[in-house]
This record gives sequence, C-alpha cells and structure tokens, in this order.
Amino acid sequence: MRHAIFRTAIMFALALALPFGAAQAQPKQAPQKGPPPPAPVKPYTPIAIKLPPLFNDASFEAFRKQLGEVASKKDRAGLAKLVVAQGFFWDGEKGNQADPKKSGVDNLAQAIRLAGKQPVGWDMLQGMALDPTASAYPGKQGVICGPADPQFDEKQLEELAKSTGTDPGDWAYPLDTDIEVRSAPRADAPVQEKLSMNLVRVIVDPKAPQPQAGQVPLIRIALPSGKTGFVSADSLSPLGNDQVCYLKDASGWKITGFVGAGPGPQ
Repeated sequence: MRHAIFRTAIMFALALALPFGAAQAQPKQAPQKGPPPPAPVKPYTPIAIKLPPLFNDASFEAFRKQLGEVASKKDRAGLAKLVVAQGFFWDGEKGNQADPKKSGVDNLAQAIRLAGKQPVGWDMLQGMALDPTASAYPGKQGVICGPADPQFDEKQLEELAKSTGTDPGDWAYPLDTDIEVRSAPRADAPVQEKLSMNLVRVIVDPKAPQPQAGQVPLIRIALPSGKTGFVSADSLSPLGNDQVCYLKDASGWKITGFVGAGPGPQ
C-alpha cells in the first residue's frame, strides 16, 4: 500500500468552492438564483490514475515541518524567512502576476490571501506543508512544486466530462487505496464499497450542512456503477490544485513561487 498523502479538508473545500479565482467580486446586478444543479448521476467508465511520487529528501521534509508550524501560528514574520526575498514568481492565468517591486512574502500573501476577513491562505499553507509530493517545474531549473499531480489520460477525462455532462473540475482522485465509501453522510454509516485507483466524480451540494469545528466533512461522490456514496473529504484531492514552488539554495529550502489563480481577492 502506498504511503497516505495527508491534506486538510479545507484545502479540498477551497478547491471546490473557489476554483481558479471564482470568488472574485461580481458587479452589482439582479440577484442570482444560485449555482445550477449538478448533472444527473449516470454510470461511467472509470479512468485509472497513478498517484504522484513522494519527494524523498530529509531536508525538504524538515522544511515542510517548519512551514507547517509557521502557518499554524499565522506567523507572517516567520513565513518571510522561508520565502525568497526577490525573484518570486506567480504563474497565473495571465502569466507571471508577481509584482517585482514587492518582496517575495508580499507576493505570496497576495497570491494565496494571507490577510483580509478570510485569510484562507494560512490553511492552504498548512495543507501543502503536510503533502510530501512534488515534481520539477518545467523551465525553472532546480524548482519543484507541490502538491504534485497524478498521472492519467487527460483526453479520456475530457471525453468523460462530456459524456456525463460534468466539468473536469468536478473530478478528484483518491489519496490512498481502499478508501471506504459509506451509504450516508455519517462516519458510522455502513460501508457499501471501497474506491479503486480511478478518478471519481464529486457532487458538490452547496446546501449541505457545515461540519462542526475540527470535524472532517463527508462529501458525496458518484461511483462508476451510477450509485452514490460518501467519503471523507480528506481522502480525496481535486484535480488542478494550486501549487507552491520551492528552491534550495546555500541557506536551505525557500518558497520561490506559486502556480494558480489563488482563492480570490483579499
């Protein structure tokens, strides 16, 4: 069995609720009726995935631990020591969105929202610090980014999304083998089957009750058979995660960039 990859439930919730900056302010207009209902559940042909490799480096593991501690304390000064002072990049939808006049930590703070009424970036950093996967970033020598993506056939996903009336962003992948699928959104509900190493459709319900503090929510999924079930939110990861990028210099590891649109404005 592969080593489990640990991610916080809030990372998954953010990725689903705020895909690619979807939470950006909208101009005033007529009240919206809310998001459209999800596409009807139907059987589908599963797409096999290969989990991303672990990045086995003791110094990087120690750095991630330090980053997690800083993020848990929301320590801006401590975080600044873990980010490159200059040369930070932010690869977003419009190319490099980093401001060369700002420090690395200021650019990171803007990219992942470390301030404002909902400074969700601290939770994102905690989740990313727990993730032991990373892969080389094309075009930037020595730079690695994580969480790393799984391997699968992207063309098959496009076809699957079309045939099911879904969006590629509706699909996620299990972080480990033999994840239990329960018949109801309760931790003690009967287990109806276990997930295989395939992409799985996530059915987002904006009306679902919010979990209690410290409680990992159960989210509804559609199985290849056409049935639905519930799994723990921290057992899946969405596709197209934002990534934090790292570079090792003479002083050790540093955060050197961010890839993604981030969770929206401050």
